[in-house]
Amino acid sequence: MSICAAKSGHTKRICPTAAVCKARGPTRAAVVTPAASQRFDRLICMETGVSYTDLVENPTERFVPLRRELGVSTFGMNQMVLHPGERGRIHAHERQEEVFLVLEGILTLIVDGDPVDLPQGRLARVAPEVRRQLVNLGPGRLVLLALGGAVEHDGRDGQAFVDWTDTTVYAPQDIPAPEALPADQLRA
Repeated sequence: MSICAAKSGHTKRICPTAAVCKARGPTRAAVVTPAASQRFDRLICMETGVSYTDLVENPTERFVPLRRELGVSTFGMNQMVLHPGERGRIHAHERQEEVFLVLEGILTLIVDGDPVDLPQGRLARVAPEVRRQLVNLGPGRLVLLALGGAVEHDGRDGQAFVDWTDTTVYAPQDIPAPEALPADQLRA
């Protein structure tokens, strides 16, 4: 892997190929993936390492962007909180499909004018061109996670290891799932 010359703050961005990296802006470098480059003729920036954030318990806004908090660059991720009677705009997308995961309450998802109720724990996927509206008919607040993406998923890029010291890379399906931890290693 080559490291791009451009940096964003102190976070280096990496290129998984030997392709030439071009910055999208004065402080952004790019991770170049051949498939994304060919399909969309654009560069995708991707942070290195691990990042964490929390859902906002009582946000002052309906829409809480989580993508930026985590440094996610290949799909959108937002927490939405709607109180009884609140609703989002009727909208569609040019390229982005969306998935809605209901964390609390009941989402009334109106799709092309037809309402569908989604209780806590239920998910819905909506294609880009489909008009949709998110509505909270009550009785309590609605909290959901909205995920959106427009880049084709590469489902076979996983790498698995037998243990933490293993340096041999395997396809995940080639390694059996590990046994459950013994009871004395679990939290009380």
